Amino acid sequence: MRTKHLIKRTMPYYKRYWKSMVFDLFCAGLTTICELILPLIIKYFTNTAIEDISQLTIKAILMLGGTYIVLRVIDAAANYYMASYGHIMGTKIETDMRRDMFNHLQKLSFTYYDSAKVGQIMSRITTDLFDVTEFSHHCPEEFFIAGIKIVASFIILLNVNVWLTLIMFAVLPLMFAVTSSVRKKMKKAFQEQRAQCGDLNAKVEDSLLGIRVVKSFANEEVEKEKFAEGNELFFKVKTKAYKYMGAFSTTTRVFDGIMYIVVVMIGAIFMLKGYILPGDYVAYLLYVSTLLASVRRIIEFMEQFQRGMTGIERFAEIMDIEPDITDSPNAQDLENVKGNIEFKNVTFGYGEDSVLENVSIKVEKGMNIALVGPSGGGKTTMCSLIPRFYELNSGEILIDGKNIKEITLKSLRENIGIVQQDVYLFSGSVLENIAYGKPGATFEEIKAAAKMAGAEEFIEKLPQGYDTYVGERGVKLSGGQKQRISIARVFLKNPPILILDEATSALDNESEKIVQESLERLSKGRTTFTIAHRLTTIQNATEILVLTADGIAERGTHEELLSKKGIYYNLNKR
Repeated sequence: MRTKHLIKRTMPYYKRYWKSMVFDLFCAGLTTICELILPLIIKYFTNTAIEDISQLTIKAILMLGGTYIVLRVIDAAANYYMASYGHIMGTKIETDMRRDMFNHLQKLSFTYYDSAKVGQIMSRITTDLFDVTEFSHHCPEEFFIAGIKIVASFIILLNVNVWLTLIMFAVLPLMFAVTSSVRKKMKKAFQEQRAQCGDLNAKVEDSLLGIRVVKSFANEEVEKEKFAEGNELFFKVKTKAYKYMGAFSTTTRVFDGIMYIVVVMIGAIFMLKGYILPGDYVAYLLYVSTLLASVRRIIEFMEQFQRGMTGIERFAEIMDIEPDITDSPNAQDLENVKGNIEFKNVTFGYGEDSVLENVSIKVEKGMNIALVGPSGGGKTTMCSLIPRFYELNSGEILIDGKNIKEITLKSLRENIGIVQQDVYLFSGSVLENIAYGKPGATFEEIKAAAKMAGAEEFIEKLPQGYDTYVGERGVKLSGGQKQRISIARVFLKNPPILILDEATSALDNESEKIVQESLERLSKGRTTFTIAHRLTTIQNATEILVLTADGIAERGTHEELLSKKGIYYNLNKR
């Protein structure tokens, strides 16, 4: 993305804090004025002393010295504001951008997360935005200060000696042209560095989240090698970036030195010839130092500028991803849900591979529909389409006669409860995880939900009861305990439509029995879709659908399908 476009993307964030920005620039102007006054004072003292030292009185010295001290006090106060509140403004902008990115990530569908690396996303939302604080504060400040110093110095230097000033300023365009080439390479290197940092984060996250698998296979050395490879690549990318940074810094120093010695030598010749007074010459050199320091500071700031631009670009890349599932303009809330669901000629596939082809079923309120069949038949996919986690290729799904595309996503998903095989518990307490099903629920409601899920007994035996910390992803609890907490979460939500995605397949026999009893209580009176691995859990289903790669191969009750002696019959015999 072009720099102009990226800066334009940050403008809305600056607008929120324009008062702080204006005052910050005002303070920057004050510090610049203080810096420009000193050479004028030195010029006055030197020229007056050379022409007629009797004119240089103690009163004049004290007045000018006192004025400069007052200016330095103002400079100190202005600098404090810039260093503190200026950075705070930058932090506010960074915080706003991070909030907007997180909110945008919440809008993206499963399609995005199916291919995205969480480590890369984490890098973008944290590390990449750290540099935005410095960029947001320093970018306008540095350019504003440099602009004042260059313009003021140019005007003052012209008044001292026109030819000397023109000679010096003629070199500046060449300096910017040469450094621009190196700057572009440095920008690309920083982009590679950020991308590799995200990959490294992804590797670390993957390894640490799967640490139990790593240790069970005794593959610590494998993980070390994978990390070492990524770490070494990150080192090489950073090395490349620092080489360009070194070349950039060296180029500016060379030009800086050349310009300064040219001014010193030509200025000395001019002074020798009487074209410039000694006091003017000293003041000129001081202003040249100020000017070159400003130019050098801007050029060196380009490193920070490029870091900021890279962070903003990676922010913009996320923000430019359009959610593929959104509310339609005329979407309405789903209210007074009965639970009648209909699939009408539904076709869906991931990419070019079709998973479901022209599927049509009608489910009445309170029915329990079981989905069985080999892996890859579309059982989980079919259930994922009801809450509109993915968009249909064709056909439509109706709830109580309403197309789900005409229902707001929030109200649609609020009326659907999902219990999955792979239970995800958030890092926190048992109470917080159950309460996730209904934010703001009372403790009595949470306890009632836990009791209905058959979780109350084991929860009360935990060290801190409902306040017990469950660990990362619930690692401190058994599979059956985690499953019952997830069921309690859905009990608390109390949805009219329920999806059970192989909720007991990973449990031992004793835990399965307890959880199955909880699920039966949960399913009562609700329209339920049950994805079954163990067929013993679905014998009482209203209707069983046998899904294969060719679609719905068989349908009927448990007894009807057994009598057909087809696919279901063979699955049941295993």
